[in-house]
Amino acid sequence: MGISWQQLLILLVIVLLIFGTKRLRNLGGDLGGAIKGFKKAMKEEDKKDEDQEDKEPELLEKDETSKPQQKTSSEEKQSQDK
Repeated sequence: MGISWQQLLILLVIVLLIFGTKRLRNLGGDLGGAIKGFKKAMKEEDKKDEDQEDKEPELLEKDETSKPQQKTSSEEKQSQDK
């Protein structure tokens, strides 16, 4: 119940007659360029994510060492009593 190769061939001939080979060639080139650009953008995004993941543990370690230690509730009570 799918499309047979004969039906695809007839469809291809009709499309060629309507659009012409030059226009289809340009359309194919544009589509290929768009796919290439999309793949390149995806690779760049993945690389950014990897770089960010590599930097995050370093940033977390720096943040933990630079934060002043918070007083517990019992230490706060003692300092208020004084």
